[in-house]
Amino acid sequence: MTRNGGDAAPARRAGPPDLRLAAGEAELPAHRGAQSQGQHLPRDRNQAILEAAKQIGALLKRKGHAFALAGSVAAYAHGGSGNLQHDADFCVRREDAEAVADTLREGGLPVYTPPEDWLIKSKCFDQDVDIIFELAHEPVSLEMLARAEELPVDSVRMPVLAPTDLLCGLVAAFSEHHCDFGAVLPIARALREKVDWERVRRACGDEPMPAAFFFLLERLNVITPQRDAQKERRDPQKEQP
Repeated sequence: MTRNGGDAAPARRAGPPDLRLAAGEAELPAHRGAQSQGQHLPRDRNQAILEAAKQIGALLKRKGHAFALAGSVAAYAHGGSGNLQHDADFCVRREDAEAVADTLREGGLPVYTPPEDWLIKSKCFDQDVDIIFELAHEPVSLEMLARAEELPVDSVRMPVLAPTDLLCGLVAAFSEHHCDFGAVLPIARALREKVDWERVRRACGDEPMPAAFFFLLERLNVITPQRDAQKERRDPQKEQP
């Protein structure tokens, strides 16, 4: 996920990161105990990331924020692997960032702003949570959030980024400095039937790292080679063997 820039500043941009828990943290005692005393943590990191996503999603739903779950937890919600990666990710509009940050603080969670100006960060069950304003080089929009699908994440239903938008964001992030095909390949395999791959190609343009990933997907028979896909669209009535 790549910085695209923008005019509006993210929440709490000025000053040092605010790592204090809000006064209302007692509303979520499970979070407080897990983070301050190391107790009541889920049994492994995958479960911890999942629990963090559920808790953040429940908070944002309760306050009526427009958002969508993203990243590996979104892939899991769409039927992908339960081997979750790094953190829990959520998409919100930049103009909603301050209100979302306030909601997290009211729930007793720390919120701080990293040097990158396209997200804010939090922690839940000792797991990093990224609140992202940009995806696939573009600001998160109401249209993108409207395409999200309401899905269960274990016991909590929440908006989950549409598969095509999810893959656009993951593939568009590839560059010379970030090119972990191994992390995205299982997601592409699991969601391949749900993704508009032509739209993903268009979103990524002719950048070399995304192009290399598409070549890998073609060689592994995850997706149809582009020339074959174009031929099929021109001749949909071709004879079947």
